[in-house]
Amino acid sequence: MTQELSVVADIGGTNTRVALSRDGQVLDDSIRRFRNSENAGIEPILDSYLDDQKVAPVGVCIDMAGPVHDGVGTLTNLDWTVDSAALKKRIGAARVAVLNDLQAQGFAVAHLGHDSLSPVLTGREAPADAVRLVVNVGTGLNAVPVYTQGARTLVPPAEAGHVSLLARDAEELRLVDWVAEKTGHPGLEEILSGRGLERLYAWVCHDEGDGLPLPAAEIMAGFEAGEPRAQRAARLFVRFLGRYTGDLALVTLPFGGIYLVGGVTRHLGPHLRHLGFAEAFADKGRFNAYMTQFPVDLVTDDYAALRGCAAHLAEIMAA
Repeated sequence: MTQELSVVADIGGTNTRVALSRDGQVLDDSIRRFRNSENAGIEPILDSYLDDQKVAPVGVCIDMAGPVHDGVGTLTNLDWTVDSAALKKRIGAARVAVLNDLQAQGFAVAHLGHDSLSPVLTGREAPADAVRLVVNVGTGLNAVPVYTQGARTLVPPAEAGHVSLLARDAEELRLVDWVAEKTGHPGLEEILSGRGLERLYAWVCHDEGDGLPLPAAEIMAGFEAGEPRAQRAARLFVRFLGRYTGDLALVTLPFGGIYLVGGVTRHLGPHLRHLGFAEAFADKGRFNAYMTQFPVDLVTDDYAALRGCAAHLAEIMAA
């Protein structure tokens, strides 16, 4: 059996991707997908994968959509618990790490090439060890800063999607009141996520007194076809996304770059510029010019989380 390899896994809502890694690099030809509905947890998936690959890994790193505390994570949308101590005993690896999926994206961004990024805003050249910021818009909303010092990377956990939704004008005030009535708490995630786009479209229908709510896929199809309500919902979405990202940029000063990840941003990515992202991002009064320093990129690598797991595992095994 090969002893110098590690195994990394990315647990999504429907599938789990597993791969081998060596020296912090994912071996792309080793990536396999497993359907979560066909397995009772991550353990049988790893057992099957490692048996097929005939590998006894020296390290294991798993990322998942859910909170992680003291090496134990519980998935938000799946009845699985991932326990690093139990996995270490089961697999026999020297090091086992469990990460939140956004933390994994954070560990990845320093290792992504230009072919994995689509520029949104240019910014200035990043100085060494500059702070980075990862903003995820998918099933939910969250963001994390990424700090580097020499060979070590720190990605602290966060729940930055649940900050309050604030209004700047009469239109937005009507939206906030409507969201508060529907949800009880007008948090930003309520309009910046997959369900958030649906909620914005439903509010546009309510505000205009016309139309019926639609699922996100149909809203995007309507947007592509130039349907006015879908266009308005998309513009509102991008306005709030730009503003949110700009606010976080002022908090974290990410001169190393801002990285947009998640399924919703990928769908809207090609349209961010003409929907007003740059204007909303830089709309900070006398700090407007200051905001132009931060580069913003859309992450297009579907395996970025696996690469983040591999990079993190290499760091902790070298420590």
